[in-house]
Amino acid sequence: MPHTSSTRALFQLAWPMLVAQLAMMANAVIDTAMAGRLSAIDLAAVGVAASIMATVMMSLVSVLFALPPLIAHLYGAGRADEIGREIHQGVWISLGLALATILLLLFPQPFLAISHLQPDVETKVRAYLSASAWGVPAVFALRLFFGLSTGIGRPHPVMFFNLLSLALKVPLNAAFMYGLLGLPAMGAPGCAVATSLDAWLMAALAWGWCLRHPDYLQFRLRQHFTAPNIRTIGEFLKLGIPIGLTFIADVTAFTFMALFIARLGPVVSGAHQIAANITALAFMVPLALGNATSVLVGQALGAGQPERARRICWEGIRLGLGIALVLSLTFWFGATHIAALYTTDAQVQAIAVPLIMLVAVYHLGDAMQAITVNALRGYKKSVIPMLIYTVTLWLPGLGGGVVLGLTDYLGPARGAPGFWLAGIAGIWLVGGLMALYLHHTAKRHCEAV
Repeated sequence: MPHTSSTRALFQLAWPMLVAQLAMMANAVIDTAMAGRLSAIDLAAVGVAASIMATVMMSLVSVLFALPPLIAHLYGAGRADEIGREIHQGVWISLGLALATILLLLFPQPFLAISHLQPDVETKVRAYLSASAWGVPAVFALRLFFGLSTGIGRPHPVMFFNLLSLALKVPLNAAFMYGLLGLPAMGAPGCAVATSLDAWLMAALAWGWCLRHPDYLQFRLRQHFTAPNIRTIGEFLKLGIPIGLTFIADVTAFTFMALFIARLGPVVSGAHQIAANITALAFMVPLALGNATSVLVGQALGAGQPERARRICWEGIRLGLGIALVLSLTFWFGATHIAALYTTDAQVQAIAVPLIMLVAVYHLGDAMQAITVNALRGYKKSVIPMLIYTVTLWLPGLGGGVVLGLTDYLGPARGAPGFWLAGIAGIWLVGGLMALYLHHTAKRHCEAV
């Protein structure tokens, strides 16, 4: 496959995924902004509850991230008639995962014990999590649809339904949070009710459209629903569970970094939040490109074209690092202006500027690991990446951050920059090790032909 062809294919898949991901991120921004118009209690409740909900939900739903590469392999191999059975097994897996998610949201005591919330905030947090639990089955149903559409290389429906969901979010939030149209004003828990209702509407629309669309008929989704198959479920979980554990390692390392930095006071913590937000936004670009790479690699391997799969991998890395370099230079030279966009507080700006410059360096390693780990999922490899993530992000990453940021073992404590310096070392190490493992994996597949 010529480079221009693979480049075009990567962009065609990646940009709708990027839009879809940004639309999902925008939901959290809307909740925060609308809760801020109510009271400090509601704002605090949304912040805490959304963090708990996202941690629980994404830790379990990320197991379904195995679906796109599995579907891609079948699609690339011309075994479209087997895709329906794979989705059916995904439904059985989702039922178990959804039940676990619901129980954790309905009984959140372990999370609340860590938080030490004021009683009025805790009441709203519990109500928020209970309302979120009602939407869990719909979220898993949507993830199955997204996995199917992404795996066959049709990301536009995913983008459309995410944008439609975003368009409904503000009016639904307003109705349930502020008490419009005769509804009771629920405050912070209202945005969870709105999110759950939104998810059910999208799940019904997405699957209603999918089951009737001519392009999806070949997958035999509407044929006899298959019973649980231990072998198929085992193969699914063999790939999916390490992906879920990888996500947990990544999220918890970043979460604990924020908690440790919070010890340094609200000004430093605020500056760190600016840097963390920029990091998360920038990460959406290599993540979308990585997802596209995973799908194209899976389809190439399914078609018995390992050399083409290898070329796609390195084309994805070249594109991702090229875009990341542009973003990093923007962060480095525009740090002062970016900080000013986030806050007018001179103290926060002064601390945020050097952190944003560190984000510029961090992002290059982040882009490398995002693309390589997703490319490896295209090869159905997830165990070694999980081990690399867990060890590297927690030991030199978070552990190094504690040493550099809070102790004087290696010179005066550096505060928040110390955590980011260790984070840079950790994420660059992850990216390098992932690239080496990807090279080894791709080479072995090519030699096996």
